[in-house]
Amino acid sequence: MSAAGSARRARWFVTSDAAPDAPYQVFLFPHAGGTAPMYQAWAATLPSTMHVHTLQLPGRQERLGEEPFKDVAPLLDALQEAFEAELDGRPYLLFGHSFGGLLAYRLAVAAESSGLPVPALLAVSGWAPALESAKELEGVAEMSDDGLLARVRQLGLMPDDAALDPATLATIMPALRSDFLVAGGYQDDGAPAPCPVAAYCGTADPIVSPGDMAGWSALSQDFLGVTEFPGGHFYFFEHAAAVQHGLQRHLRRLAAHM
Repeated sequence: MSAAGSARRARWFVTSDAAPDAPYQVFLFPHAGGTAPMYQAWAATLPSTMHVHTLQLPGRQERLGEEPFKDVAPLLDALQEAFEAELDGRPYLLFGHSFGGLLAYRLAVAAESSGLPVPALLAVSGWAPALESAKELEGVAEMSDDGLLARVRQLGLMPDDAALDPATLATIMPALRSDFLVAGGYQDDGAPAPCPVAAYCGTADPIVSPGDMAGWSALSQDFLGVTEFPGGHFYFFEHAAAVQHGLQRHLRRLAAHM
């Protein structure tokens, strides 16, 4: 692998030192505006059978100097290249929450169309194709910063009374707005997932309902069902251990049939 390739992997994916010889790779994809450290604890709490790689998109933290993507096609092209450089022949699974679910799904579809090994499992949380509620994202370009933050608060990402200083806002808003623009520009094509799919959601999620998540059954020949948890859109912050247990359970089941 060239030095340029190694640098690309280091920028796009933060790789855990834990379990580097694990039989599975697991790729984690954060929500809109999210960063790799939101999954930092997962590297320590996922089973030793999983080697963790977490996406870090441009425009945040150590990639703050890079322009975030505002259009879905160029982002997916660049992400696919970086993702392919991470694959090392081990079976792998993808887990994405919300915006991260969109990215994980499209990588699974792209893997099949590129002739690459497809995931052993695609796990999607808080996002499903063709969501009616996603139409509101089309207006993000015209939203003020205050309006966008108000919507984020409604989703439960930050407390209603949380105040952000101007310096923090200037740091987080470009990536947050860009991710929402990418999601708003996504056009669903009904592409089938080329692998088993497990879905997760919060019962009080204002964006996606358990019924929406059940729609994945039309896109996978091996749909493993919807697991519901108490909570809203960001339920999984509170129920991370249970989600991880579910991933492990599905992998054991799938491995038994390989």
